[in-house]
Amino acid sequence: MKATVLGRWFRRNGPAQHLPKDRYRNGNQCLIDVRYVVKAYETTAGPFTALKGVDLKVGMGECVAVIGKSGSGKSTLINMIAGIDRPTSGQVLVGETSVHTLSEGQLAEWRGRNVGVIFQFFQLLPTLTVLENVMLPMDFCHMYSPRDRHDVAMQLLEQVEMAQHAHKLPSAVSGGEQQRVAIARALSNDPPIVLADEPTGNLDSKTAEGVLQLFEDLAEQGKTILIVTHDKDLAKRVMRTIILADGEIVDDVLNHSDHERFIPSLSQGADHD
Repeated sequence: MKATVLGRWFRRNGPAQHLPKDRYRNGNQCLIDVRYVVKAYETTAGPFTALKGVDLKVGMGECVAVIGKSGSGKSTLINMIAGIDRPTSGQVLVGETSVHTLSEGQLAEWRGRNVGVIFQFFQLLPTLTVLENVMLPMDFCHMYSPRDRHDVAMQLLEQVEMAQHAHKLPSAVSGGEQQRVAIARALSNDPPIVLADEPTGNLDSKTAEGVLQLFEDLAEQGKTILIVTHDKDLAKRVMRTIILADGEIVDDVLNHSDHERFIPSLSQGADHD
């Protein structure tokens, strides 16, 4: 599955390109800047701290894996960046936006235009067709004309080899096929950031390889990809691996020697843990 044809379409017809900046208005030099984020929950067993003062910087065009054992805080971290959950304390800065300060309505609109989220269990709407599920974010954010929405959705479904199932309901396709639809939906508004929670966990090896190739192509086009995964082979394929344990980042590994060309802000002296 190649993203190059679709990338050309977006450059011609889609939103303005998301170009690197030396500094955003909130002082962050990287596209994603998580600053000493703590997330605590009250549970029936008592208080639980999922994130314990996490600092993380991710530059534009990086493809990053977030790995760790169950309960280490991986999904919570992704949810903070997406604005799905709010920090108990700390800051979440994404581009020009101070995400943790937005209202619920502002968050929904911001997320719809800036972040594509791929959930582990798909979360497709069961009463909409595959095509309608992919078009839904465009409708919600008033992106593109009605005719273009259909064309973009069909091109995305072709990219994930699901165009032939466009008019089926999600229940009529397999779990792996639903995951492919979820990936197409996440890309529907051409977001600069894609967050994926175990995106290959329900796919066979051939389909998983295609999905990984698509992520690599998207990163080459300038998209920023964060992938929560238990798959160590997948983690080796990305530019950088973040390892979480008990709510803290315990390691941050660069996997490619040419990494700096993807994140000019870091190579120009930004702090990076």
